[in-house]
Order: sequence, then C-alpha cells, then structure tokens
Amino acid sequence: MIDFGTAFIGFLLMLTFMLVGISIAASLFLTAAIGALAYLGLPTLLSFGNTMWGALNDFILTCIPLFILLGEILVRAGVTDRMYRSLSGWFSRLPGGLLHTNIVSCGIFAAISGSSVATAATIGTVAMPAMKARGYEEKMVLGSVAAGGTLGILIPPSINMVVYGAITNTSIGKLFIAGIVPGILLAGMFMLFIAVYCMIKPSLAGEAEKPQPLSQRLRALGDLIPPALVFFVVMGGIYMGWATPTEAAAIGVVMSLLVAAWYRKLSFAMLHDAFLAATRTTAMVLLIILGAFFLNYVVGMLGVPQAVSNYVAELGTTPLETIWILVLLYLVLGCFLETLSMMIATVPVIVPLVVSLGYDPVWFGIFLVIMMELSLITPPVGMNLYVVQGIRGKGSIIDVIRGALPFVLAMLLLVTLVIYFPGIALWLPSKI
Repeated sequence: MIDFGTAFIGFLLMLTFMLVGISIAASLFLTAAIGALAYLGLPTLLSFGNTMWGALNDFILTCIPLFILLGEILVRAGVTDRMYRSLSGWFSRLPGGLLHTNIVSCGIFAAISGSSVATAATIGTVAMPAMKARGYEEKMVLGSVAAGGTLGILIPPSINMVVYGAITNTSIGKLFIAGIVPGILLAGMFMLFIAVYCMIKPSLAGEAEKPQPLSQRLRALGDLIPPALVFFVVMGGIYMGWATPTEAAAIGVVMSLLVAAWYRKLSFAMLHDAFLAATRTTAMVLLIILGAFFLNYVVGMLGVPQAVSNYVAELGTTPLETIWILVLLYLVLGCFLETLSMMIATVPVIVPLVVSLGYDPVWFGIFLVIMMELSLITPPVGMNLYVVQGIRGKGSIIDVIRGALPFVLAMLLLVTLVIYFPGIALWLPSKI
C-alpha cells in the first residue's frame, strides 16, 4: 500500500494532465497507467481490456444515451418554447416577472433532460430575446439562466447521478428521488432571492407586463402536459417498480417521439440531428467512465482509499470537520475542473473515506452533486457561464459571472442545510 504523500502526488499529476489540455478520459487513463507500471507491474496494465469489458458490460449504463436522446428529441420538438410561453403568464405578476419563469422552466426541463449545460443552453435561447425586449437588467437575466441551468444535475433524472451510482454501486433510483427535495428547495431559494432583490430595486425587472386573462393562462397550461407526462411516466416507472432506470429511459424516448409527432416535428432530419448529438455526448461520457473505472481498479489495488483514511484519522478531525474540508476542496477544484471530471477524479478516494465516517453514500451523492452545481457557475471553468455567454454573443463574460455570484450564496446555504439536516436528502428515499 502506498502512503498518502504518494497518492497526493498522483492526484496532482492527474490534475496537471487535465489543466494542460489533455482530455479527461486520457488523463484518467494515463494516471492509472503510470501508477500501475510504477507500483504493480505490466500485468496490471495489460488487464485493462478485462476492466473495460467489465465496466461497459453493465445494463444500467444504457440509460445514459437514452436520457440524452430523450432531451435532444424534446428540444427539437419545440417543447421548450411552448413550456416557457405557458409559464410566463403565471409568473409575470411576481416581483422579478420572467426571471422566475427562467428558474421554473430550467427546473422542468432539468426533469426531462438530465444535463445542466443542455438546460442552460435551451432555456437561455428562449429567454434572452424575450427579456431583452422587455428591458430586464442583463446581468440578472444571465445569472438566472446560468444558475437555473445547474438544476439539471440535481433534479432527476441526472446523468451525473447515473455515473456516480455506477462507480460507487449506489442505487440510482434512491439517488434520483433523493435529489427531488433539495432540487425544489434550491429552485425556491433562487426565486426568493429574485423576488427580494427586485422588490428592493424594481427596475431590474424591466417593464411591467400586462396580465394575461385567466382563461388564456389556463389554456396555455396544456403545453406543460407533455413534459410533465414524460417525467411522471419515467420516474413513476422507476419508483413503482415497473421498470429499471434503463427501461424507464427507453419508455421516455418512445414518449418523446410521440410528443414530436403530436407537434408535427418528427422527421428524418430531426431524428438525424438528435441521434448525432446524443451519440457525441454519449461517446464522451462513456469514455470518461471507462477511464474512471480503470483508475478505480488501480487506486483500489494500491490501497489509496486506506492511505487517505489513515491520514484523516491522524489529523484527528471530526466527521463534520472532514465534510467541511471537502466543501473547501470541491470549491477549489470546481474553479479549475469540469463537473464530471471533478466527480470521477475524486469519487474513488473520497467515497470510501466518507462511508467509513458513517455517512450515507446516497446523502454524499447529493452533497457532491450540489458542489458540482457550484462549479458550473464559478469562474474560470464554470461551463454554464460560457454557455450563457455564447448564447448572448456579445460583451464580456464578467457580466455573466457577476449575475451568477448571488446565486452561489443560495447554493452554499443549501449545502449548509444538507450537511446539518441530512434528512433533506434522505427523508424521501426512506419513505419509498
């Protein structure tokens, strides 16, 4: 077994590979290969083929391309545009108006796409032109879309939760349902901040909108039925025991095709674009998972988790103090690493440590996802910041960062609540 110092050097080596521009999957594999050759010998490296087959020959991983495809089809079917217009009539009277529509739309789309970047890109494309025309302060608009997009990996289904569950052998169904309450709570925090801020400074919300008649708003609710139906069938199938996550994702894809046909958007060209986008994203995610599994194997053989646990024990920190150290660690890592790479780089070492301290792996999965949400809107590598700036197409990304920073405080508050009140994440799974 190697000592903590050697393990730490290996971790820094992996971060260096990523920071110099080597792809995430290649960085993971190179780190594992160097560790295997240096300490375990060539036979361990040659076992990579068996590790690859064992990692990818897992039925649960099939749900990743299916959930990605589900989101791609619904976007191209125009579901997002209809959903946004439907919600805007109901939130226009609240302080902040369409800013609340951004958050709620992100939450609903997150429940059918599983991707934060896709959520921010999709809602941003719809929201920005509408809000610009009404004179909303641009920084608030940019910040609300960037922050709302982070809900994509917390509100189920979440691709990141699937990856975490596959690597740690944690129930994906429990992870999904554990994310519901924190996700709704975070969306509520975002909306409360917007309301308070806009009451203090009403000019942020632009021109007051003319209220829509109740009959018009009620008719518009029909556009929420397709995404809601997809969500309840997919998640209901999992929690009622009718389907595994993979089977539920497949049912969701079929339903998305029916929705596209209903809106007369189903065509070979649309399907070609959706399948191509889903294939690209899936290839990237699965290659990263493959590198992570091989790194997991080498890390386990070298006894790195035990070395880290021993080091923490020698420090004499309490379990709660250890969690706050992890908060600081993930805040720093989130400034330099993309969410999936940050999770996969740390999970093999951190999860055994956290479990040994008595924490539930489902709870830690939710904690980790919230910390990854923070990394999506913290510079300099916050992906949602760049996505929103790309949609904006002008000005400086500093405006996006300034708009998103207040929402970072809401996420830190949620992290604190989840740490001191773990039932926020664990209550709902315990009831199902």
